[in-house]
Order: sequence, then C-alpha cells, then structure tokens
Amino acid sequence: MQRIALLALTAPKRIIAVAVLIVCCAAVIGLPVFKSLSAAGFRDPAAQSSRAADLLSQEFGQGDLQLVLTVRSEQGASSADARRVGMEIVDTLDGAADVAAVTSPWTAPPAAARGLISTDGKTGLVVAGIDGGGTDAQRRADELAQGLVGTREGVTVSAGGPAMTYVQINHQSKHDLLLVEGIVIPLSFLVLVWVFGGLLAAAVPLTVGIMAIVGCLALLRVITLATEVSTFALNLTAAMGMALAIDYTLLIVSRYRDERRAGSAVDDALVVTMATAGRTVLFSAVTVGCSMLALALFPMYFLRSFAYAGIGVVTLTALAALLVTPAVIVLLGDRIDALDIRRGARRILRRTPPQPQPVERNFWYRAGRFGTRRAVPVAIAAVTLLLVLGAPFLGIKWGFPDDRLLPETASARQIGDQLRNDFAEDTTQAVTIVVPDTAAVPPAEMARYAAELSRVFRVTSVSSPVGAFAQGLDVLGPSGPAGVAGDRAFLTVNSSAPLFSADSELQLAQLSAVAGPGGRETLLTGTAQVNHDNAAAIMSRLPLVLTVMAAITFVLLFLLTGSVVIPIKALVLNALSLTATFGALVWIFQDGHLGALGTTSTGTLVANVPVLLFCIAFGLSMDYEVFLISRIREQRLAYATAGNDEAVALGLAKTGRVVTAAALLMSISFAALIASDVSIMRMFGLGLTLAVVVDATLVRMLLLPAFMHILGDVNWWAPRWMVRLHSRFGLSETKVVKTAGRHRMPANMIGP
Repeated sequence: MQRIALLALTAPKRIIAVAVLIVCCAAVIGLPVFKSLSAAGFRDPAAQSSRAADLLSQEFGQGDLQLVLTVRSEQGASSADARRVGMEIVDTLDGAADVAAVTSPWTAPPAAARGLISTDGKTGLVVAGIDGGGTDAQRRADELAQGLVGTREGVTVSAGGPAMTYVQINHQSKHDLLLVEGIVIPLSFLVLVWVFGGLLAAAVPLTVGIMAIVGCLALLRVITLATEVSTFALNLTAAMGMALAIDYTLLIVSRYRDERRAGSAVDDALVVTMATAGRTVLFSAVTVGCSMLALALFPMYFLRSFAYAGIGVVTLTALAALLVTPAVIVLLGDRIDALDIRRGARRILRRTPPQPQPVERNFWYRAGRFGTRRAVPVAIAAVTLLLVLGAPFLGIKWGFPDDRLLPETASARQIGDQLRNDFAEDTTQAVTIVVPDTAAVPPAEMARYAAELSRVFRVTSVSSPVGAFAQGLDVLGPSGPAGVAGDRAFLTVNSSAPLFSADSELQLAQLSAVAGPGGRETLLTGTAQVNHDNAAAIMSRLPLVLTVMAAITFVLLFLLTGSVVIPIKALVLNALSLTATFGALVWIFQDGHLGALGTTSTGTLVANVPVLLFCIAFGLSMDYEVFLISRIREQRLAYATAGNDEAVALGLAKTGRVVTAAALLMSISFAALIASDVSIMRMFGLGLTLAVVVDATLVRMLLLPAFMHILGDVNWWAPRWMVRLHSRFGLSETKVVKTAGRHRMPANMIGP
C-alpha cells in the first residue's frame, strides 16, 4: 500500500491517463452487453426436470422456450377474421427458422382445440416452441413477436409465454438500470457534498464508482462469450459497484483529511492513509469477493452469474479506489477541499465554524460507551428484537419465478393472467412425464401406466400416446400434448393442485411412486417439479456454502486480528443482522403486507433470492466489520494502557461517522433498486437496504460493543500454536516510512 502511495506521488497524471484510456476501451466493449444477457437461469441443469426438458426439446421437437400468442376477436376465436389471422400466424411460425412444434385451435383436433380457446370463446392460443437455448431462444422469440403482434381486421395479437417473459424482463432491466443510476448518482452526490463539504471531494467517489461500473459492463460482456450470464447480475452489480466505490473512496479520503488535519505533510498523509485505510480497503475487498465466491457452488447460472460479476466488480472497484483515488489526491492536494459549500452556508447563516471537541463528546464514542456499560441488557434487547423481526422467515414457502415478476402493463404478464383466469385448464399446473427408454414396452403397459397416473391425488386427466404408440407418432390428445420419438415417449398429466402447495408436493411424490411402463425410468418436469428440484438443489448445497463462507471469514479475520474469538463473534453478529432482512422479505413479498411494495404476491419466494441476498449481505456486513475491527485493533496497539472498552469506544469514534455515511450512501444505491418494475429487483433493493442499515446501526453501534465488553480480553485470544501461526503468516502492522517530501522508496519498506 505504501508503494502505491509513492507511485501516486511520482506519477499521478500517468495513472489517471491510463485509467481514462482503460475506461474508454471498457465502454466500447461493455455497452452492448445487454444483448448478450439472459433473464433465465433459475433451473438446476442436472435435475430430473431439466433432463426431461432437454429430451422434450431435442427428441420431441418441443423447443427450448415456449412462445404464446393470443388471438382475440370480439366476434369470437372461431370467427372468419380470427381464423384467418390465426392461420397466418401459424404459417409464419411453421416457416420460420428455430421454431419447433406449433399448436393452435385451428389446427389441433377438436377435443384438444377446446383447451386452446378461452372460456368466453373470444381468445385463441397459438403455442410455439423456440429452439436455441437461453439467450438465443429469447432473441429469436423477440424477433418473431415484433413481426406478429398488433391489431388487424379487428383481431388483436399479443405475445407472452416464458420466452416473452424473459425478453421483457431483459428490456425492463435495461430501462431500470438507467433509472436506478439516474437516481443514485445525483442523490449520492448530494450526500457526499453534505459529508465532505467540498464539491471536488464529493466528485472523487462518484468518479471511481462510474469507472467501476463501466469496467463491470465490459467484464460481463467478456464472460458472456464463455457462459450464460443473468441479466439480474448487471443491475445488482452496478448498484454494488457504485456502493462499494463510494464506501472505499470515502474511507481513503476521510483518513487522508484526518492526517492532514493532524499536521502531516501531503506526502506523509498519503503514505499513512494508504498504509492504514488502503490496507483496510484491500482486505475488505478480498473478504467481500470471497463471500461472493460461494455463489459459484450452486448449479443455477442465475446464482453463478453473481459470483462471476460480484467478484469482478469488487476487484475493479478496489483497484480503482486504491490506484485512482491517491493519484487524484496528489493532483488536487489541499484543493480537494475547495468549493466547500458549507463555508458559504455558515457565512449566510452567520454561524461560526465547528470547533474540535474532546473525543468523549463524540456521538459514536458515547454510543460505544453506552453499549459497553449496559452490555447485557443491550445485547438481550437487540438480539430479541432481531429474532422477532426475523420470525416470519420460519414460514417461508419456496416458489419459481414467472410472468408475475413483470408489471401489469407488460404483455407477457397480461397473457399469464389470462391463462390463469380465462381458460378451463391452468397449463402451468400440468406435469409432463418423459419415459427415456420404451424399447420393447407394449402399448398395453403404456396404457396401464397412464391409467394409474390418472388415479393419483388431484389429477384431472392424462394425455397419453397410447393410440399412436405402436406407430411412433406425435399426437395431441384431448388433455394436452403427448408423443413418441423412437424408443422414447412422453405424457401430460393435468392437475388441479395449486402450484407450490402441500397438495402439489404430495401429488409429485405420488406420481414419482407410480411404476414406469415396463419398470422403466421416468422423468418429471413442469413448473411444480422444477421448483421442487431447485429447492432441493439449493438446500443440499447450503451446508457446503455456509461452511465455505464461515471458513473464509474465520481465516481472513484471523489473519487480520490474530484472534479466534473475533471471527466467531463476527459470524454470529452477521447472522443476527440478516434475520430482520429475511423476515421482512417473507412478511412483505410472500405474505403480501404493505401491498407487497407494488408487486404481485404469489404466496411464495423464489428459492434463489434468499440465498443470493445472504451471500451478498454477508459480504457487505463483513465490509463494515473489517473497517471497525481494524480501527479498534489499531487503537488497542497504539494505546497499550487503554482497556478493551476504551479501544472499542475509540475505534467506533474514529470510524462511526465514515461507516454511517458509507452505509447511507450504500443504502441509496440499493434502495434505488426498489424503483425497478421487476419485482425480484425490488426484493433485492429492500433486502440489501435493510441489511446495510441494520448492520451499520443496531449491530455495529450497540451489539458489537456489548459483545466485545462481555468477552473482554478474551476477544483477542488464540491458542499458542495459532499465535505462532499468525506471527508468521498474519497481517502485522507495518512501520510507516515518512517521505519528508522526498518521493523515494525506502530500502527497508515491507508490505502488509
């Protein structure tokens, strides 16, 4: 860190010039990234539901994604005009590339056609499977829909289904990203002006944040060349990049100004700043990045996308903060405090400048002392409050995302509502069963299997390929699609069990228990089975993820502090700080309180959301833990005579204002996500905002001092063998070498 400071002192203009060049190149590469992102990725690719879906696409020509077009006429779906428009759509889709099976009420057998017409008789459905995998299928569906939707001859055509849901989520996310940054940047600037006073000082964190976001766009674009990346990762990592950039830069600039106020020369102030605050930023970035790494252990690329993007944005933000900020400070010097609007405001209001006050009168010092003097009642009250707020999480119900992520104005959402409300069968409740091997299975055995399925709890009908089984034909039965392809077959089981309910889970278990035709393996898919498989995949990997995160946290904090108690305390406090967040998610978005913040409550939460929030919020909590513990340890080492409580209070006094300002600014970045029209982003926005606010106030101001007082000197304990280990591998304090105005590299300088 001291070497970086000396580099900034000797070549600040070169550093900034190189940074500007890199940002320009990143902008050219990264701005088209929106076209390469996918809104899917919630499935476990190794689960039976995914294997069945792959077979349906590859062997039965059902397509990777379903495009649903509604053809509505006030004269009825069977009218001449509706039939003419509907057949034109069918012909266009049949002749288009990357389109698999096409079904419509005007081409299907009469018994099946009835299920494709709404109960009022005015709307017909054209259902087409689109080939091409995640991103390609979504792009192709968008191209097809643009040429088909509209009103002609009194007939209105609209596009929906899973394919258009993903397309419209992508479009909405792009719009929301611009909206969020349009909110975050000006609001953050106003708060930074209030914190720093000087307009130039306030501009430094925003500049670093913008650089990190542009770099993140380029990084995501490169990653899409190798794997699918979720569109949600872009919005969240952009907000995270701005939040961390402000966080890190604020810490560096604040420490530099403290050193200058203490009388240090510019050069020496920068060296001390980078040796202390710079090292804390670096360590914090490693901690947050390692927390994001745990997301790569999950099989869904929705979650893995945040691992790639999260690690990338943390790395870029830390590099920009540690390299660009010192160079800007050197170029501006004391002019970094220029354009201080607070001075003008004081002159207008005829108020005197604030005078230095004893540390005992510092609000954060007094808060720390309050927490240590009344440690037991404070700890009991705070822990009880957090557990009560988190209690709703005990009633969580896992669900799978659908078109209700979108606002009611989106056509995919409108068509989804029509399918749920205006048609006799809710096709989203159907279960498709694939038999991968039917070699030597007689038709009578397939009939037996279909008959047993029809007797399962809350099964309304079964569409079986029995009638065409011997001839190897694809058919559309009276209850839905069924078919054979070589030595494979599939059936459709229609259900009256509500999705994500106990009845649905019971039905899936009973369907799986039915012996396959000829004793052969069967694979279930459909929304209910996908949700079951995803929840199982997440829960099966959760112990490993939690273990990895705990181990990383323990090792990093041990290297920083030399204590085995502080890492354990940090894990406990971080878990407590997240209870209120998870309770609020269930209470608001699952149970529908507060109007679900303008979203549609489905009675469930997407299983991926709490896991993602936990990993991100845990890393951000460790961010503040590192800031505070580093300063407490610094006070403890600098003032050997100060007791444990005094070191805690002094550490809080030194970091309280900065951490609070950083938390406020980070909350602005995340709270802006609540303005998104995609409900899952509102969940992220509220969840991360609550996590940051609770952690920076209740936990760091009260719980941490209380816990550290209760533990006393035990806070810094470690067994002898680990003390020896820390003395060899730990991060020890380095001697800060004064430059005395000479921009040189001392021969005896060592790294942290």
